Amino acid sequence: MTQLRISDAARFLGVSDDTVRRWVADGRLTQLKDASNRAVVSGSELAALAQSSAAALPDPSGVVSSSRNRFAGLVTHVVIDGVMAQVSLQCGPFRVVSLMSAEACRQLELEPGSLATASVKATMVSIDTVPDS
Repeated sequence: MTQLRISDAARFLGVSDDTVRRWVADGRLTQLKDASNRAVVSGSELAALAQSSAAALPDPSGVVSSSRNRFAGLVTHVVIDGVMAQVSLQCGPFRVVSLMSAEACRQLELEPGSLATASVKATMVSIDTVPDS
C-alpha cells in the first residue's frame, strides 16, 4: 500500500499541510504511521478524496461527444506561425496545449481569454512513476 507523508499529500493536491491535517481531524482521511513513525496517509484514500472533490469546469460548448477526456478552460496563449498555431488552455490546475492549423485557429476565433474545450482522444497515454524511497 502506498503511503504519503502529510506534506507530500498536500503538495499533490495543491493545498497546505494544515488543510490535510484538518481533513484527518474531520475524518476525511485516516492518519497512519510509517516505519519511521512519521504521519502518513494512504495513497488510495488520498486518490479517492482527490477524485471525489475534483471540480471540473463546466463545458461551455454544450456539445455531446464520444471523447471522454474533455477539458474546459480558458485560452491563455495563442501563437500563429505560418500554417500552424499553438494554443494553450488553462483547464483548472492543468495546462493543455494544442497544435492545429492556423486556419482552424482563426475560424474558432481563439485568443487569450476565450473559453474553449480541449478534447483528447488518443491511442496511447504514457504514465511515469517515481520509485519508492
